[in-house]
Parts: sequence; C-alpha cells; structure tokens
Amino acid sequence: MEPIITIRGLSKQYGEKQVLHDINLDIFRGQIIGYIGPNGAGKSTTVKILTGIITDFEGEITIAGKALRDNVLYIKSITGYVPEMAELYDLLTPSEYLSFIGKLHHLSEAQIEERSRRMLESFGLASHIHQRMDSFSKGMRQKVLLTSGLLHNPEIVILDEPLSGLDANAVIMVKELLQALKGEGKTIFYCSHMMDVVEKVSDRIVLIDGGRIIADDTIQNLRGEGQGSLEEIFSRLTSGGDISNRASDIAAALQG
Repeated sequence: MEPIITIRGLSKQYGEKQVLHDINLDIFRGQIIGYIGPNGAGKSTTVKILTGIITDFEGEITIAGKALRDNVLYIKSITGYVPEMAELYDLLTPSEYLSFIGKLHHLSEAQIEERSRRMLESFGLASHIHQRMDSFSKGMRQKVLLTSGLLHNPEIVILDEPLSGLDANAVIMVKELLQALKGEGKTIFYCSHMMDVVEKVSDRIVLIDGGRIIADDTIQNLRGEGQGSLEEIFSRLTSGGDISNRASDIAAALQG
C-alpha cells in the first residue's frame, strides 16, 4: 500500500533555532496517527507545514501522490484542519460562517445547509445555528471549528488539540466520530496532550521531542512486556521518568 502522506528529511529552522530535525514518516489511508510531544517539541510546526500554512521548510512532503510545495491548494482541498484556537468571525452565526467555509470548498448551497444543520444538531447546537458567535463559550466555538474542518468531507483530517474546551459528552462523541471516519478510510493526524484519548483512538503513536522522532509504533509495542499507560511511556521517554521527583521538589519548595 502506498502512503497517503510521505515525509522525508523534514527540517525547519527559525533564525538560529532548529525546530525540526530530519523528520521521516509514512502515513497510510485509514490510520489514526497520535502525534505527541512536550511543549516546544515541534508538533505545531509540523502541522502548519502539512496544512500549507508554513511554506518555507527543508525536505520533501508528498500528500495523495502530489508534492506539497507545488500543489498547496489541491492538498488544502482534500484536507480538513481543526486548530486548537482559531479566529472565528464573531459577528456571524454558525450558519453564516459555515456557508462561507462551504463556498470556499465549492459545495452547493444544499450540501452546505444539510451538512451544517445535521452536524451542529449532533453537537447540541441546534438552537444556536442562527445566533451570533460572539456570545459562544470556548466549547461551542470548538464545535463550530470541528464542523467547519469536516464540512467538505476531506480525505485527510489534521487535528491540533481538537478537544479543547469540550465537555465530557462531546469528547466521547468526537472519539466515536474519529473511529467512524477511520472506518470510511479517512486518514487522521491527531496532535494532543490528552494522553488517555490519544491512547484509545490511535493506531500508531509518533512521539517527537526536541524536533526529532524518538518513538513510532503501536501502543502495544511501545509498552513492550509492561502494562504502562501512554502517559507513563511519554514521561519515561521525554523526561527520564523524574516527573514525580520534580513535583515533590515543587511541593517541598512551598514549605520553605
């Protein structure tokens, strides 16, 4: 099977700071990739490169058989992107905003209206479809973002902390939605700090630290013969397993 995303020698530097170091990765259709790492590891930079937001990078990326550098608009058309935080047009209603997004993807009015209505109703926003978004909570805004990222039925879904601000029921629903999308052959690139969710939904875990991939495998293989959680594996590989000692040091400092 040919990878739907191929990354070779991906590097990125800001001034004198090297953010990504020679990233090599193959991602296949129907996979959910959990892309995790500490703050500053290079996750968001990777996402912004894959989505065409950052165009100045070293290395080669091929998506759906096309070079990213030469086919940014096409690749954006088959990709859905849900950022952790995005600027919505607050004076618009969800209906108006999604109509704008749908037209950018050349959807018909009927498609936009039907998909928007059904998705927002499923997210519990039926009574807010025609309400201006300047009064929305973070969770409500995130549901609109999720809807906008999926509205054009993309082949590839890139999620950067997609559960930010969502309540427990919405989190459960999104987890079920990811499995449904996977079942339809969608490829999902999922960045998050919520290790329990990443562990449950991902086929592969790619752990990045200091701009380098330090682990790439299934959760079962990363555990080896042990039964540690992804959170424990993450701590062991990125901090030497001394998180408990650091927490104790902070608590001790408060007593001084």
